[in-house]
Amino acid sequence: MEKMLVACLLMLGQFLLLPAGARDRPQARFPSRGRHVRTHPQTALLESSCENKRADLVFIIDSSRSVNTHDYAKVKEFILDILQFLDIGPDVTRVGLLQYGSTVKNEFSLKTFKRKSDVERAVKRMRHLSTGTMTGLAIQYALNIAFSEVEGARPLRENVPRVIMIVTDGRPQDSVAEVAAKARDTGILIFAIGVGQVDLNTLKAIGSEPHKDHVFLVANFSQIESLTSVFQNKLCAVHMCSVLEHDCAHFCINTPGSYTCRCKQGYILNSDQKTCRIQDLCATEDHGCEQLCVNVPGSFVCQCYSGYTLGQDGKRCAAVDFCASENHGCEHACVNAEGSYLCQCREGFALNPDKKTCTKIDHCASSNHGCQHECVNALTSAFCRCLKGFMLNPDRKTCRRINYCALNKPGCEHECVNTEEGHYCRCRQGYTLDPNGKTCSRVDHCAQQDHGCEQLCLNTEESFVCQCSEGFLINDDLKTCSRVDYCLLSDHGCEYSCVNTDRSFACQCPEGHALRSDGKTCAKLDSCALGDHGCEHSCVSSEDSFVCRCFEGYILRDDGKTCRRKDVCQAVDHGCEHLCVNSGESYICKCLEGFGLAEDGKRCRRKDVCKSTHHGCEHICVNNGDFYTCRCSEGFVLAEDGRRCKRCTEGPIDLVFVIDGSKSLGEDNFEIVKHFVTGIIDSLAVSPKAARVGLLQYSTQVHTEFSLRDFSSAKDMKKAVAHMKYMGKGSMTGLALKHMFERSFTQVEGARPLSTRVPRVAIVFTDGRAQDDVSEWASKAKATGITMYAVGVGKAIEEELQEIASEPTGKHLFYAEDFSTMGEISGKLKQGICEALEDSDGRQDSPAEEPSKQVHQPTESEPVTINIRDLLSCSNFAVQHRYLFEEDKLSRSTQKLFHSTKFSGSPLEESQDQCKCENLLTFQNLANEEVRKLTQRLEEMTQRMEALENRLRYR
Repeated sequence: MEKMLVACLLMLGQFLLLPAGARDRPQARFPSRGRHVRTHPQTALLESSCENKRADLVFIIDSSRSVNTHDYAKVKEFILDILQFLDIGPDVTRVGLLQYGSTVKNEFSLKTFKRKSDVERAVKRMRHLSTGTMTGLAIQYALNIAFSEVEGARPLRENVPRVIMIVTDGRPQDSVAEVAAKARDTGILIFAIGVGQVDLNTLKAIGSEPHKDHVFLVANFSQIESLTSVFQNKLCAVHMCSVLEHDCAHFCINTPGSYTCRCKQGYILNSDQKTCRIQDLCATEDHGCEQLCVNVPGSFVCQCYSGYTLGQDGKRCAAVDFCASENHGCEHACVNAEGSYLCQCREGFALNPDKKTCTKIDHCASSNHGCQHECVNALTSAFCRCLKGFMLNPDRKTCRRINYCALNKPGCEHECVNTEEGHYCRCRQGYTLDPNGKTCSRVDHCAQQDHGCEQLCLNTEESFVCQCSEGFLINDDLKTCSRVDYCLLSDHGCEYSCVNTDRSFACQCPEGHALRSDGKTCAKLDSCALGDHGCEHSCVSSEDSFVCRCFEGYILRDDGKTCRRKDVCQAVDHGCEHLCVNSGESYICKCLEGFGLAEDGKRCRRKDVCKSTHHGCEHICVNNGDFYTCRCSEGFVLAEDGRRCKRCTEGPIDLVFVIDGSKSLGEDNFEIVKHFVTGIIDSLAVSPKAARVGLLQYSTQVHTEFSLRDFSSAKDMKKAVAHMKYMGKGSMTGLALKHMFERSFTQVEGARPLSTRVPRVAIVFTDGRAQDDVSEWASKAKATGITMYAVGVGKAIEEELQEIASEPTGKHLFYAEDFSTMGEISGKLKQGICEALEDSDGRQDSPAEEPSKQVHQPTESEPVTINIRDLLSCSNFAVQHRYLFEEDKLSRSTQKLFHSTKFSGSPLEESQDQCKCENLLTFQNLANEEVRKLTQRLEEMTQRMEALENRLRYR
């Protein structure tokens, strides 16, 4: 009756303390009938307030990647709301906080902060970890470290409530039930808050009982703030275990307004609801023991009477004949005694009460092992071990944090900072760490940014300041400077004028006056005699002033004081062709760059580089501006050294035949075409480094008879041509050109890279109209630098041949009425190819005395035009078609004009004054010449068009 009265008084007092609005709410349910709740008369005097509330509270926050930035901010707001009604201080409520993902991060411990404002500031500074969800690891950390006295937890003997408030939004990636049970068994009260799709059973495995008071689940993080008032009532409620003499044998668990006693695992509460006894599982379960059942914490074991031993099934018993019998029952060793035997255990084990079995001695189970962190059992004793980042003190029990800086002596110039697993060097303010990670360099703020100081920039620890030189003062903008006006700041006493100097001032007199010995008053003097007239040559005095005069041969400059020599070049008819340069009382003539002065000392002529140097050219040396190039005689090409010459047939070329094998050709004519191909092969030096030849035959399909990489000798190549089979079907010339463009001139098929600038030539043979379009693939081939020769016989269409052939078609298109004139075409092609190799070789070689330059080499994908006009240079061919070379001539001329180099080979200036008269005249002459040649070429093309129209008209 007395307990019920106390409980009623306590509930009435709490009801009166609630706000008016809260009294109308439904009242909390009473504890279930089956649970015995302890009350005390003192509870009637307690208020549901956190003022002077003693508690050790640790928040455990889920910081996994499933919690987004917005939800993470909501959790921080929830923690800040909880902190508002807590009385935080060293002697009242202490607060710690952990956040976890794949690892646990201790944001601050129970001993870190003593004021609520510091705790709030630390919560706001938290950063999201965004990793895994190791909830069990976080609870284990709180149990072993966060609630240790080293981290600020008060001793258990003081009965200060220990509380964990854990917030999670997902399924943990490790086990939580066992570690949470251990935490609860040590008296820690756990509130579990789940957000979203959280397994309720997992929350119940974490939270304390009753679950309705300690386990909460909300739909999302926006609803978590609705729990603030709930936790205010629960956290601010009086913890009876800390204020009453509860007399609980094992654990005292706070409940709203009261408490209950709880036992360790394997024990049950006695009827007095305070003391505990081992749970009698032998009486409650079907143990199956044959003779004796013995309770052990949380389980039971079967035992036998004296003279019997337990069977392998652990339940049945068998009689033994002491040590003489193999079934004496000793677990380790049997020692015969008078009329019986004794069982003994090995070192490190102790005999159980049954005097038979042995149990490993748990030295760490003793409460006086004294280990600060961990106790580890050994064979005959125990030893202490420290957590990661700590090392054992000389007393072999307590631990201290490892000072890596002292152990490793890293050589930090300023400061060494220890971390959990190592150390790092740190510099003092105003310094930055060097790349070696040890030494420090002062931060040069002046060099790192546009300081804007007019005169001097001085570095400070965190920034910079502007300063002025001596005799200057800093202006209000703290950047620009103004000279100190000493005349204004002092009573100078000057008779006429005061002039500031670097450090003081000086008096000055007007022109025609001199300063007296007092340094302030002035006396009139001869202006020239003063000595400060500034005349370079001579001074002539006048009444109030002076004038300057120059010596003979000089004239006075505009400043009226200094003199300059008379311009002889301007004054006389010097007759210099290029430049006149004054020299003392006379002049000398000079020439422009690339020219030398003639014997008369006035006219200029272009320098002959070939005569002035040892050029080493085997055949011909050709002057080219300030350098020279070597050239070879007709039928020869320049060797790799740029000086020696070799025969043109030895030059490199990639040549592909595209042969018409259609039925309109006929087998007899096909043999003539094969002889035609063989004859051209005989004119080439076939080898991997010289001429490479490939051959395609086409009809309705295209067949590669051999590629550029298949043969390295003319003998094998001619044999392949002789064995070539006649296809004898349609005429798909466009398909053949596509095959040639896409495959035949690739490096896979044996073509050399474009960067080597080896000429690429295709000879297309056809005797009739193509059954497909030829213009597309012919244009693409020519655009990428392939020189196209078109050979047509009989019914071949001239329009198609013109679409195939390279420009000018007059040099690349050959037509015969029948196969009897194929020999003439073969001779012209041989001569053209030879001449092409000769000119190509000369064009590719750089001038012998020109400095090496960085030249862009085209890639395989870049279009490079290597027209046959770049290849043919034999005299007869060139004379008839000299306009083919005008484009290169123009480019070389303009290059020489604007990018010339000195004769000695050293580079000149990258750019010259292009606006000089002589340069403009040279360019104008070149441009006029090119316009004339283009006009002539246009007239020739017009004549050819008229001839073609006449030819078509009379067909």
